[in-house]
Amino acid sequence: MTDPPRPAGLRPGWLAGGVLAVLVALIAGVAFGPVALPPAGVAAALLDLIPGVRIHSGLSLRETAIVTELRLPRVVLGLLVGALLALAGAAYQGVFRNPLADPHLLGVAAGAGLGVTVVVAFRPAAGDATADLPIGVPLAAFVGATVAVALTWVLGGAGGRSRTPATLILSGVAVSAFLAAAQTFLLQRHIEALREVYSWLLGRLATAGWHDVLLVLPYAAITAAIVLSQRRELDVLTVGDEEATSLGLHPQRSRYLLIAAASLGTAAAVSVSGLIGFVGIIVPHTLRLLAGPSYRSILPLSVLFGGAFLALTDLVARTVVSPAEIPIGVVTAFLGAPFFALVLRRSGVGGGS
Repeated sequence: MTDPPRPAGLRPGWLAGGVLAVLVALIAGVAFGPVALPPAGVAAALLDLIPGVRIHSGLSLRETAIVTELRLPRVVLGLLVGALLALAGAAYQGVFRNPLADPHLLGVAAGAGLGVTVVVAFRPAAGDATADLPIGVPLAAFVGATVAVALTWVLGGAGGRSRTPATLILSGVAVSAFLAAAQTFLLQRHIEALREVYSWLLGRLATAGWHDVLLVLPYAAITAAIVLSQRRELDVLTVGDEEATSLGLHPQRSRYLLIAAASLGTAAAVSVSGLIGFVGIIVPHTLRLLAGPSYRSILPLSVLFGGAFLALTDLVARTVVSPAEIPIGVVTAFLGAPFFALVLRRSGVGGGS
């Protein structure tokens, strides 16, 4: 059997565009806020943080503290969370061959949320749900996420049905509803955790600090390393399991590895930022339309543009009604709901996988 035509790989122009988007999001996210800072001074201050580089930014000590201790960790966390959610969404779409697959629609985020709620409800001292999180919180979220995606996958194929986009989406909705009910029951039994968990559920980066960045960074590195290493396998999976097997690939092994890695990334993101929806649909789909269908392009670009998208969305969330803030999950839902409706219409969800 002849090999299928190989999709075009990552083009340098798109890679440069992704890096530029991250830099723009980084500088804009740090420069703008209740205290406006000159973008040139912010860029110089950021360069001055690089070891061996000495640049006078012209910022005062107070302004420098705002950059390094308040805004920079928040923007960096936004870049990490956005990259993880977009990368996970792209991986799920490739694994399930379903354009609507997303960490939230498959119940993964709900499972991760339940895992975090368990930790918050039973932690010894009540506190903010995203401040000074125990190091085991992402692990608890990962367990919940893994259980959720397994339930969605099993329920989607129950009764011998084929796992079409329709059955997977409906299964994800059912699993999410069940896990949300379990979460509600748990909160009723631990009412003291209600305020913290409810604020966290709306999605936010407001309490982000370097602690949160360091907490999520190892999980982000593991997720990115595994998923990006499987980008060729995802391209092969799109032609079907039989063809993939004939090319020397083990489809189920690759599928399970990708699901585990994407669930780990989703769990880590949810544990520090709450439930932020639609990033995993908006970014990969836009890239698929503009940069081509190859996952050798979609996956690395999802990391860059996903991070930039969420960092800029967070900038909107904290400035549009300043000095108050809109939960970032509200902003992404406002952008994502019509986008999802468009994808739903174009994908013909009632068809086969």
